[in-house]
Amino acid sequence: MADHIGEILDCPITIEDSNHRIIAYSEHEENVDAARIATIIRRKVPENVINSLWKSGVMTKLFESDEPVIIPAIENVGLGNRIAVSVRKNNEVLGFIWAQTNDKKITEDKLQMLKEAAKQVKNQLLQHQIKKRKAEENYKEFFWKLLAGHVPKLNEIKRQADKFGINLDGKLSVAIIEFDHEVSPKIEKHAYYLIETLQQVHVVCRVFDQNQLILLIRHGSNNASINSLKCFLENFIEKIKERLKIEQVKGSCGLIYDSPQMINKSYQEALRVLELKEEFSHELKLIYSYQELGIYQFLEELFNIRNKEKYQNYSIGKLREYDRKHQSNLLPTLKTYLECDNNVQDAAKVLHVHTNTLNYRLKRIAEIAEIDLKDVNQKITLYLDLKIEEMKSDNS
Repeated sequence: MADHIGEILDCPITIEDSNHRIIAYSEHEENVDAARIATIIRRKVPENVINSLWKSGVMTKLFESDEPVIIPAIENVGLGNRIAVSVRKNNEVLGFIWAQTNDKKITEDKLQMLKEAAKQVKNQLLQHQIKKRKAEENYKEFFWKLLAGHVPKLNEIKRQADKFGINLDGKLSVAIIEFDHEVSPKIEKHAYYLIETLQQVHVVCRVFDQNQLILLIRHGSNNASINSLKCFLENFIEKIKERLKIEQVKGSCGLIYDSPQMINKSYQEALRVLELKEEFSHELKLIYSYQELGIYQFLEELFNIRNKEKYQNYSIGKLREYDRKHQSNLLPTLKTYLECDNNVQDAAKVLHVHTNTLNYRLKRIAEIAEIDLKDVNQKITLYLDLKIEEMKSDNS
């Protein structure tokens, strides 16, 4: 079919699914551009080409209309002149047909022919989509069992993974994208589209649960990186907010593990990150991974211990009493100083005071609270106890 369309239009043709995976391509002789060659080799349109098509408004037109779109060359990504049309069933985009036109004249007849070709390709892409959806439905129950830790034995996990054609070799982690309301069909389609087109990580399994998209990610042996996960989440959130004009989207991920037996643990860690981002929205705004939580991983346990022991920090109590008697703000000053990683200049900027003023205050804090602000152990204890007090205040 791709060859037939290519002969009619006298152009090299590619037929893609809705996520830019190549389904078929026609023969070509010469003058094919770098974007076509890369697409055929990878079996998928390169991410930089897709991003450029979105920036230029081409993808928006293709998603919103069934009319052919004329696309001028985008030289910086190796894309020559094109005409393209979306393949649709009603309002759902099943895929695209792309024709590399080079310098050929594009007549109204050719545009109409391309539109007719999309109708012929529709049934083929429908069959392709049905098979893909059926495969996804089959593995969803297995994926939920992995997330819940209901398949504890490694040999049973591998047996079921082979049955569904899922590769669980190498390093694995779970990531979650959370929306502020239950996911609509429109959000679901765009989310799946971004999973396929953002090529930073390899998504093995995916499932929606109310307002969360849960992803199982497999890392290559040389690419097991928390940073790659963070970049993926940041890019995903940025693009889906921009394209769908939505505001509240959060992301999180658990640690990377060597065994599929640890998928449940990574999932629980990703959920914990989201819980803490809700509780400490300002402090953890830019945090995505469990690894980055630092002391927040243990804060709830410390909170429970302090509560049980009815512990009160002597130095914090002294500063609070001093502030009450003298209408000063030494305790907030100490808190800001610790949150700024003991950087006097940064803390002074936050407090809108001169560094000399802050240094004087810190000297008074050390005297009144009977603490040594050069002692790391004391500073960590103060920081933790101030955070625990915040939790007590929120709970009350």
